Amino acid sequence: MRLGVLDIGSNTVHLLVADVLPGGRPLATTSQRTVLRLMRYLAPDGSITEDGVRALEAAVAQARRVAADEGVDELLATATSAVREATNGADVIARIETALGQPLQVLGGETEARFTFLAVRRWFGWSAGQILLFDIGGGSLELAAGSEELPDVAESVPLGAGRMTVEYLPHDPPGDAEIDALRAHAAEVLAPVASLFSSQPRPDHVVGSSKAIRSLAKLAGYPMPGWTGIERMVLPRASLKAWIPRLARIPAEARQELPGITPDRTFQIVAGAVVLHQAMKAMDVEELEVSPWALREGVLLRYIESLSWSAPQA
Repeated sequence: MRLGVLDIGSNTVHLLVADVLPGGRPLATTSQRTVLRLMRYLAPDGSITEDGVRALEAAVAQARRVAADEGVDELLATATSAVREATNGADVIARIETALGQPLQVLGGETEARFTFLAVRRWFGWSAGQILLFDIGGGSLELAAGSEELPDVAESVPLGAGRMTVEYLPHDPPGDAEIDALRAHAAEVLAPVASLFSSQPRPDHVVGSSKAIRSLAKLAGYPMPGWTGIERMVLPRASLKAWIPRLARIPAEARQELPGITPDRTFQIVAGAVVLHQAMKAMDVEELEVSPWALREGVLLRYIESLSWSAPQA
C-alpha cells in the first residue's frame, strides 16, 4: 500500500510518501516540504499568532492535495513540539485537523525519541549493538539509548535549533556573548540528562538524525565507507567546535553558500551547532555517525508493524 507521513514540525511541514508492505523496506516515492519556521510566529504569551496558524493551514492543505495526487491510501499526520507546547495548541490542532480532514496525532517528546530510535535501529541493524541517539529539531532535542528495537532511556529537552535561535541568538550574525550564553544554557539543561544516561553501557554507535545534523555533518564531517556499501557521514566533535565561530561570523543569507547548509537552515544552524556540540560534550562523545532515517521513517515503520500479515498464496 502507499502511505504518507505528514510531519508538522517547528521548522517545516514535511510530507513523505512511500510504498510499504509488511516485512519490507519502505520505498520513498515523494518528499514535499514547506518551510515555516514556526518560532517566528510565537507571541510573547507562547501562543502561535494568527499569521502562523494560517501558514500552517495553507501548508497542510497543500500537503493534503499532494497526498491525494500521489494516490496515498492512508495519511499518518503528526505534530511535534511547536504545536504541542503552544498555549493555544488546542485551537491550532482543531484548525489543522479541519484543513487536513482527519485527526492529528500530537507526539510527546519521549514518543518522538522512541519513534526516531526505532528508525535508526532498523537502518543500522541489530549488529550495531548499543546505540546512543541525538536528534535536533526546531523546538526540541531528543536523546535515546538502548540495545533493543526501542530505547531503554529516552528524553526530550527544549533545546531545539529554532527555539534557541529566537531565545538566545536574536541578532544576525550573533555576537560572542550570545553564543556564550546559549552554550551555558545548553550545558545547564543537559547536565541532568547526562547523569540519567550515565547508567547506560558505553555505546557501540553514536548516531545523529535530523536535517540539522545531516547539514552539519556535510559541513564539518567526512565520509566513510559503510558496511552495506552505502557511504556514511561521520561528524567529529572537535571539527564541529572549530566551525561554530566561523558560522557565527557569517550572516544568515550567506550561509547557504556553505557545503550542506540549505536555505531553510541558514537562520538556525548556528544554534543547532552549539546545542549539538554541548550535547556531545555532556555525553562524552568524540564523534557521531549520521542516519538518513529519522522520525518520519519511524512513524512509517511502526504503522507497518500494525498491518495484518497474510500467508503467501499457493
